[in-house]
Amino acid sequence: MPFGLKNAGATYQRAMERIFDDMLHKNVECYMDNLVVKSVKRKDHPKDLRVVFERLMRYQLTMNPFKCAFGVTSGKFLGFVVHRHGIEIKQAKIEAIVALAEPRNIHELKSLQACSAAFQDIKSYLMSPPVLVAPIIGKPLILYIAAQEQLVGTLLAQENDKDEDVMSVEVMPP
Repeated sequence: MPFGLKNAGATYQRAMERIFDDMLHKNVECYMDNLVVKSVKRKDHPKDLRVVFERLMRYQLTMNPFKCAFGVTSGKFLGFVVHRHGIEIKQAKIEAIVALAEPRNIHELKSLQACSAAFQDIKSYLMSPPVLVAPIIGKPLILYIAAQEQLVGTLLAQENDKDEDVMSVEVMPP
């Protein structure tokens, strides 16, 4: 499918969600043309791969061998580092934000839509970045909501036994 077409990305994503519906967020993560097969136990990985390969063959889908990596315990996925402990932000992204100067004029301030104190809070928070992990079943979730004139942000968090937060973030334009 040529991805230059207007709705090709959405069509492909919908197709992947239907093909891997019962496996998504369990053994498979799929976003656009990226497919990650994950297994809780190392010995289950060949079986999980076999199921994915069978589905790919059934729907006559092919993979780019130059983009494939097998048996890795961690790697980059959609700009994040994914490993057995969860999902981390790439250090280069954190350094870019920390090195970013504060807005110097009203135009820069409006484009950033933040104030100086919040900007410094973000920088200090990123000095010890969180590791995103799956929520713990049975523990309460906490929903944080922040709204501005042009933006609504939500944070879904859960306290765990290690004094760390389990988080999922979604920012939605109006």
